[in-house]
Amino acid sequence: MSDITRKTEARAEILKAMAHPARLFMMEELAKGERCVCELREMVGSDLSTVSKHLSVLRNAGLVEMDKRGPQVFYSLTTPCILKFVDCIDAVVRSNARKQLELVQ
Repeated sequence: MSDITRKTEARAEILKAMAHPARLFMMEELAKGERCVCELREMVGSDLSTVSKHLSVLRNAGLVEMDKRGPQVFYSLTTPCILKFVDCIDAVVRSNARKQLELVQ
């Protein structure tokens, strides 16, 4: 496998890990500061096992890291700059919305 292919595959794995609304939401919340799993569960509104699975996907992709403190587990973003990519996605969403609006005017 060529270096370009390995690099592209690694990028795709990260994008795949981010490609869920709950995981994107959790990443945006973690950009504000570390959170315990219980806080994220409350924010997302899912059961603990579902939130833990989402966090596991993000952790395996290297997007978040965990810190166990007694019975609680806290998560934080490993590289907050990843949200600049999300900002770029937001720009695409706005552009698409403007184009759709132009079609109906």
